[in-house]
Amino acid sequence: MTGVPASAAGGSSGAQGAPGSAAEEPAGAAVSGAQGATRPARGGKLAAAAVNQASVWNVANLLTMLRLLLVPGFVALMLADGGYDPAWRSLAWAAFAIAMITDLFDGHLARTYDLVTDFGKIADPIADKAIMGAALICLSALDDLPWWVTVVILGRELGITLLRFLVIRYGVIPASRGGKLKTLTQGVAVGMYVLALTGWLATLRFWVMAAAVVLTVVTGLDYVRQAIVLRRRGMAERTSVLEESEG
Repeated sequence: MTGVPASAAGGSSGAQGAPGSAAEEPAGAAVSGAQGATRPARGGKLAAAAVNQASVWNVANLLTMLRLLLVPGFVALMLADGGYDPAWRSLAWAAFAIAMITDLFDGHLARTYDLVTDFGKIADPIADKAIMGAALICLSALDDLPWWVTVVILGRELGITLLRFLVIRYGVIPASRGGKLKTLTQGVAVGMYVLALTGWLATLRFWVMAAAVVLTVVTGLDYVRQAIVLRRRGMAERTSVLEESEG
């Protein structure tokens, strides 16, 4: 042991006595310890990589995979028997509702329990856009929803996603409360259109969809504003750093 007090070893002179005693061992021990500390670090990286690879099969990612698998099932149910049978439309609504519910939970689980993976970062937004896009396109193909509504919503979603990637070098545009409200309103509105509603409920779903379209446009413009501000700030900081380095 290298940390024995002098009093316990019979005084300071005893501790510094015979050569080759414990006083000379720490040097070799330090070298081997340093090498040992280095080697496990490399092994630790490999172990961490293995853990990250295994963590792809976690609850959050499984919910995302389920949502992706629901997309073709939803389309089949939506278009079954010509697309206007109330029973098939009810089953399609159930599939759509399950997809929306899993969308609420998978991201929360990933962040809360540290289950975030590269697969989840890519697959989650794809699953979100896929189920919403499939529902909107089916509704427009069946003449239940004007095509311009589908174009506005999907164009906004794809455009903002592309915008996020374009400004990622300057920072991340955070999700706003308006964006979350937009997502909720879109889900409710599309779900109401998937169901074969009549009477006052059909009128209500029109106004819910109108609110969803307004929120889609307003929040989209807000994201564009944030992207412009973020880009200008990033460029200003980069210019300042260059000027300081040159000075």
